[in-house]
Amino acid sequence: MTVGVLDLFRIGIGPSSSHTVGPMRAARRFATECAATGSSDRAAGVRVTLYGSLGATGVGHGTIPAVVLGLAGFEPDRTDPDDVEPFLQRVAATGELALLGRHPVPFDLATDVVLEPDEVLPHHPNGVTFTAVDAAGAVVDQRSYYSVGGGFVVRDDEFDVPIGGDAEPMPHPFTSADDLLARCAATGLTVAELAMENEVARRPVEQVRAALLEIWAAMQACVERGCRTDGELPGGLGVQRRAAGLRRSLEAIGATTDPLTALDWVNLWAMAVNEENAAGGRVVTAPTNGAAGIVPAVLHYYRRFVPGSSDDGVVDFLLAAGAVGALFKMNASISGAEVGCQGEVGSACAMAAAGLAQVMGGTPAQVENAAEIALEHNLGLTCDPIGGLVQVPCIERNAMAATKAINAARLSLHSDGTHLVSLDQAIATMRDTGRDMHDKYKETARGGLAVTF
Repeated sequence: MTVGVLDLFRIGIGPSSSHTVGPMRAARRFATECAATGSSDRAAGVRVTLYGSLGATGVGHGTIPAVVLGLAGFEPDRTDPDDVEPFLQRVAATGELALLGRHPVPFDLATDVVLEPDEVLPHHPNGVTFTAVDAAGAVVDQRSYYSVGGGFVVRDDEFDVPIGGDAEPMPHPFTSADDLLARCAATGLTVAELAMENEVARRPVEQVRAALLEIWAAMQACVERGCRTDGELPGGLGVQRRAAGLRRSLEAIGATTDPLTALDWVNLWAMAVNEENAAGGRVVTAPTNGAAGIVPAVLHYYRRFVPGSSDDGVVDFLLAAGAVGALFKMNASISGAEVGCQGEVGSACAMAAAGLAQVMGGTPAQVENAAEIALEHNLGLTCDPIGGLVQVPCIERNAMAATKAINAARLSLHSDGTHLVSLDQAIATMRDTGRDMHDKYKETARGGLAVTF
């Protein structure tokens, strides 16, 4: 089953789709399933155990607050970031947590969330187990879930079920880039048009368009917040926000003959998003939070610097980008804990390049070529955040990848789309490289910059 475009772009909160958004969804799902089976009526306590990468970097990535919020019934796309800290303070002060906001149980933030960084559950490095116990301490319900990247959550017994497998069949299913290109050739559709027809199989075209423009509006709002907010990012590293200052500098300069000023704006837009993400703000997973600044930055570039840009173009950009993102989700990974940052920034860079090539008139072959160029030059990228925080090198890395995506699209448009290495081959290489990569370079904060800093 082909992963849909609207499966990939989701509104949530920072700083991590796999460590914040996914665990929040998993926690809410556990609480919901307990309520459905009646387990919550017998529960007198809940214990959360975070394994592997969730245990190693969960503190810096906001996983502990995320699971508490999820158990209480919060949803990532509906959570106001300003409500998070007051809620956590109430839980800490009262020593009580109401499951789904209805069933109160004793809860101690210091002892009821357990970190097990050296133990990994069988299916994925991002595992979490929720255990509900009765007043005597006996287990009344226990379930394990995996946060597999981009906010996607899979229960322990669902790993053999394709993501999106219960959705309406698509008219143009594809599982590889070669398949996607063949279907475009057979139908005469562009990548964006083919992706739209697939989405319309699930919901009316007006809803698809509205949903994509809502995603774009959320991206714009995130950029705007990041561009007007100064100060120090949370977490203790002392990292200062730079986007607002850069915006003031660029606006003070005004019109200029410098041909690279556009790249300054791209850098600004990408960093604005990822500073917001690092602060726990509202962002769009694209396809993850750690790489959330790349697609919005390139979309802003399109709207500001490409003649004839329009909302129709924004929709096409996101459709083409999402079609390429689905290939990573189906055939490799978008999880930094599984394949390193090549799976997050690499996939986002490829998606942005594909989207830009599409709206600049690229053929399906040129769109595929743009994505391949972008990915090829992110292969081997490690995930080694200092302090387990999504700040260094993550924020600047998004800016670098956004400019790389623009260059990849432009390179592809100056060719006929013919190239030696296919996107499928590059994705397979990324998957294999991730398997070979040492775990210390995969979102554990135990290697690279995280230890040499």
